Amino acid sequence: MSDDSSEQIARHLRSLTATASPGSKLPSTRDLAARFGAGPVTVQRALAMVVADGLVETRPGRGTFVRARPTQRRGAEVAWQTAALGPRRDGASPVGSTLRQVPHDTIAMHSGYPDESLLPIREVSAALGRVARRPECYRRPPIAGIPELRRWFADELSHTDSSGSAPAESWHSADVMVASGGQAALAAAFRALAAPGEPIVMESPTYWGAIGAARQAGLVIVPVPRSDGAPRADDLDAALTSSGARVFYAQPNHANPTGDRWDAGQRSTILDVITAHRAFLVEDDWAHDLGIDEPVRPLAVADRDGHVVYVRSLTKSMSPSMRVAGILARGPARVRIEQALAHSDLFVSPILQWAALEVVSRPAWRTHRKTLARALGDRRDALLAALREAGFDPRRPAGGLHLWVDLGVGRAGDAPPDADAVVGRALTKGLAISPGTEWFPAEPTGLFVRLTYSAVTPDRYDDAVRILSESL
Repeated sequence: MSDDSSEQIARHLRSLTATASPGSKLPSTRDLAARFGAGPVTVQRALAMVVADGLVETRPGRGTFVRARPTQRRGAEVAWQTAALGPRRDGASPVGSTLRQVPHDTIAMHSGYPDESLLPIREVSAALGRVARRPECYRRPPIAGIPELRRWFADELSHTDSSGSAPAESWHSADVMVASGGQAALAAAFRALAAPGEPIVMESPTYWGAIGAARQAGLVIVPVPRSDGAPRADDLDAALTSSGARVFYAQPNHANPTGDRWDAGQRSTILDVITAHRAFLVEDDWAHDLGIDEPVRPLAVADRDGHVVYVRSLTKSMSPSMRVAGILARGPARVRIEQALAHSDLFVSPILQWAALEVVSRPAWRTHRKTLARALGDRRDALLAALREAGFDPRRPAGGLHLWVDLGVGRAGDAPPDADAVVGRALTKGLAISPGTEWFPAEPTGLFVRLTYSAVTPDRYDDAVRILSESL
């Protein structure tokens, strides 16, 4: 059907919202398709229109509902804030598209999380039920976290297989702090290790949340490009020397969004550069539990003198609601990070800490990680096959949740359009993906999009790739 058909359906939905009370459920996508003789893509386009109007909201797995109409306010009531707030201090970094709410029938490949079928929801629910009966769950925990969970994070890092490299250095529970998710851990580390106005070196592209956290902390980002999966040692040395930076943020394993992984030689030379500059490397091991082809080996296991500040979150592999992460550091840096966490969060909910410990301490956790690796591998390979059949040629990551697609590689004809425009058109057709622009702390080096293969089931991959191709 044509765009006129989508507009016809959208007009019908607008008329329903005009008389319906807030919270009323609107007809389902299937009902609308049957009434208007339209396909699902046409209905999705119409839903996207009324969502953009602010008239309705989607609730995943439940349907589409009429939104409460906001009270009208005169613009002058808040205009005074422009002068009071002054210039933006966050480097104009918006919240990433990964947190965008989309209609419930959209092919949601923009998400940063696996879908529920891949997560141990039953184990998490059971753990929450067990720990809720414990008195200690209702007492204020230590700022750094409950000792048992801190010991688990330390043991996990200390026992990482270090074959083929220097033996792992022992980490202790005293080196560990618990944060309310990886984002909070990164924000605290940046605030603790550098002062406003100081530089921080980052790979480009890299995680949008780290870019935003650094700018919120008032730091000046110094980007270094990746070459063959990692920054070149001489580029990193030059960036640290010219800027005077003492902090380098990186994702050595299954980088988000590219999926790159540093090899053994790159790890060694980069750590040598950091040590020579007497600097810190904030290692974001966000994908520790998301290795597919082989186990993840953190860079921190080779650190002897406190140069690596290590962050590992459980959220991606456990549940989005389990905002629990460990941050490991040695020496005065650890003290400063704990103080930064205390000022922002005071402490992490003890119920979440005890529940996370319950989940990871049971044999089912090891089984879950193996099952997750197999499922992610199947989804990765299925999406890769669909993309390559359509003429795209993304690299095959060894782990993680995403594929990084260059819209200009392997495609004939005119130069590809702007990535943001492609993403916008795809959304109106029923596909949500992430534009590459938001992952670069400097100017993008190509026209990229990120597709999350873990967020939707493989039966929707062909439709997703077809919409992506049409959106070009």
